[in-house]
Amino acid sequence: MSATLRVPRWCVVVAVVLWGGACRTGASVGGNAVPAGAPAPAAAAAVDLTKPPTLGPPPSLTLPPIVKRELPNGLGLYIVEQHELPVVDFVLLVRTGGEADPRDRGGLASITADMLDEGTTTRSALEIADQEAYLGVELGTGSGWDASEVSLHTTTEQLDSALALFGDVVLHPAFPSAELERIRKERLTALIQLRDRGPAIADRAFASIVFGDAHPYGHPLTGTDASVAAITREDVQRFYETYYRPNNATLIVVGDVRPDDVERRVRALLGGWEARAVPATEYGNPPAPTSATIVLIDKPHAPQSSFRIGAVGVARSTPDYFPIEVMNTILGGVFTSRLNQNLRETHGYTYGASSGFAMRRSAGPFIARAEVVAAKTDSALLEFMKELRAIHDTVPRVELERAKRYLELQLPGQFESTGDIARQLAPLALYDLPLDFYDQYVRRVDQVTQRDVQRVADRYVNPTTMQIVIVGDRASIEGKLRALDLAPVSVRSIDGTAVTP
Repeated sequence: MSATLRVPRWCVVVAVVLWGGACRTGASVGGNAVPAGAPAPAAAAAVDLTKPPTLGPPPSLTLPPIVKRELPNGLGLYIVEQHELPVVDFVLLVRTGGEADPRDRGGLASITADMLDEGTTTRSALEIADQEAYLGVELGTGSGWDASEVSLHTTTEQLDSALALFGDVVLHPAFPSAELERIRKERLTALIQLRDRGPAIADRAFASIVFGDAHPYGHPLTGTDASVAAITREDVQRFYETYYRPNNATLIVVGDVRPDDVERRVRALLGGWEARAVPATEYGNPPAPTSATIVLIDKPHAPQSSFRIGAVGVARSTPDYFPIEVMNTILGGVFTSRLNQNLRETHGYTYGASSGFAMRRSAGPFIARAEVVAAKTDSALLEFMKELRAIHDTVPRVELERAKRYLELQLPGQFESTGDIARQLAPLALYDLPLDFYDQYVRRVDQVTQRDVQRVADRYVNPTTMQIVIVGDRASIEGKLRALDLAPVSVRSIDGTAVTP
């Protein structure tokens, strides 16, 4: 009996490159044996590995319909049927997050969310964890900008028990004092650790400088030592009672369910949740700088410099969403973007440089960022500013088409699981986007022109008024930064105190 030796596909590719034929051992190519010494199949020989593959057209993305309903108490429902697996994901979105933190209680929204599954009126934190493990479900809580959430991933077989646990956490948190103290100590420890991390220092300083201390976005989501220490159980209870209301929430349900059955279950579980008026967040106006500035935050002996360059950007409601997405993909949104190719690939200053718009309910920041080897701080800043200016020129059509194709081709991968779908539906609920947003996505991206990219770059990326925050070793980089004469340089300590020259 003759035997066929099967080898990995890479062996065939290597053989084509090195010898112009198949592996010399009677390899199997595509399931068919190739005798030793036989010429390679024509298809394999035609592969030109010196050229990148040609991208095909974006695949069609057909999403299951979104069923939108609302309970009498104002709780919104977004339901998507996905029957491939017997699993369901629930995400309760409360349309309030860290932007509602009182000025002297920064971190309150995130601590409130952390406390939800730390004990209810009928279950302790350990009992919640034990039941979660027993049922084989995943229960999570969290808070960010614009939203707080409670999530549940469960099999349909455990749906009743899982929903009972989910509802208890949502409706009956007890906020035990002992658990609050534990979470407070963990948060304070984490804040101490952040003071030794250049990227974290840069992030927090940039937000404060760009938005100012009076703006909600000017404080960190995790709070400060003083604000976290000041938070009381009464503060947590008050935040929950004020903002965790059905008329301020949407429940997203994706999985092996039927809309009518979901509505029935949710009515029974959350139909008694009392609606109340929810106060609106006052954002105010962030500072409007007329020129660029450089803020150098001294981190003695730091081997790298953390760059944050940017300004106030746009809100998620902007009609320029798609041109901005395409423009930023070219500038710094992906590995092959201009910033990364320049600072990493061409110059080797950093492992990665990027940019992005954080689009929130109110205008969030535009940030270009990188962690740069200290010795090249001044050179890296020049390259950053060069790219921020160059994006105002007309982008080549080839580069434009490549960016649009990237956005179009990566879209289907964001809808692989029920959890993925639920996460993609969140912006629709938070920002009142049309339900056919993703159905229209490829078409809207494809409509972006060179003129659109130049227009949004001119409007939203202005390097002459950007704030430049650099965290690094003052002793080795200050003189070089001043010598560039790009903008006035001020120096601060890690705690934000101004340092005199």
